[in-house]
Amino acid sequence: MFLAPARLAWLDALRGPAALAVTLHHAGWTFIPAVWAEVDRRIDMGTWGVFVFFLVSGYIIPASLERKGDLRAFWTGRAFRLLPLLLLACALMLGLALAGVLPVPDCLGDRPAALVVLGNVTMLQELLNLPAVVNVTWTLSYEMAFYLMCVALFAVGHERRSAGIAVALAVPAVPLGLLLPKSVIGGRADLLAATLGLAVVAAVAVTVLARGRLRTAGAVAGGLLGLALVVLGSRGGTWQGVIILATMFAGTAVYRAEQGTISWRAAITAVLVVLGCGLPAKDDPAWVPAIVLAFCTFWLAYRLRTRTFPAWLARLGVISFSVYLLHPILLYVLPDLLGYLLVLIPLSMLTYHLVEAPAQRLGKRLAGPAGPGPHRAQP
Repeated sequence: MFLAPARLAWLDALRGPAALAVTLHHAGWTFIPAVWAEVDRRIDMGTWGVFVFFLVSGYIIPASLERKGDLRAFWTGRAFRLLPLLLLACALMLGLALAGVLPVPDCLGDRPAALVVLGNVTMLQELLNLPAVVNVTWTLSYEMAFYLMCVALFAVGHERRSAGIAVALAVPAVPLGLLLPKSVIGGRADLLAATLGLAVVAAVAVTVLARGRLRTAGAVAGGLLGLALVVLGSRGGTWQGVIILATMFAGTAVYRAEQGTISWRAAITAVLVVLGCGLPAKDDPAWVPAIVLAFCTFWLAYRLRTRTFPAWLARLGVISFSVYLLHPILLYVLPDLLGYLLVLIPLSMLTYHLVEAPAQRLGKRLAGPAGPGPHRAQP
């Protein structure tokens, strides 16, 4: 059996099964609902998958930002990593819907088209209470909020405070979740959604294009907007939304402890506080085992990071974004579970090689080589 180097494989070995868990969760309810209902009432495999993704992002995104040492390079890399495939998936979904192959998505409803485009292209639609073209992209909204906060912390030199931030998010999530409604940005608040979406775009643009104190101001504004959107706009409720953010910072705390910039005691305390505050965040018996298993899976994979993993598992992780974004479309197109499983992986390999990989290479060329150290704004 071919084996992938452990230093490159353990994160991909997590991403692949996490993506498959989400796809099987949706496929189960589509093709074998009676059987899947028995699974889902014991453990929500979709929740397990997305929380593994959130922990992986928390671990790797700050490392990527600090390795590049340049905010422009970071945002360029993220844009070329996510947007090309996202735009393709959205185009496929809309095209097939207009052709009558798929049900008409909610995004073609009564919200202004330009506003829906803004929400989906910025990946903030979930936090702006806007319909998604591809329904699973709700997780990308929390990823974007996390990116905005990481950039803000990096710009002001506080990126190493991950453990404290995780705790500072998790503990208030409980009373905030009990006090605030599911989404303050609710109803048809078109003007508010447009203002907040454009404000995020402006903050990122200033961070990328400006220098000095103006760049720092743009980064900080983006971070504050990201946090505010999660607190006020989470459709699943403030408690769940803030716990998702705290989960990503818990993943970062593990990275910090590994690098020796914080103690393992601080990192483990942060992880346990986040988990403890997150357990009651949803009144669903399948929620608790899902997030406990997600944290345990991440920790086990981390402990095994010096081992080797099967190359096929690492390759599955490499194409996991394609698997994640394309599977909702295939659920409508293919008639049975077997056909769905046989088509999903080859199609994802194709889109990775034709769309994702070339876009990532272009993004790296445009971003330029990583600098010798952090490029923060100077007074």
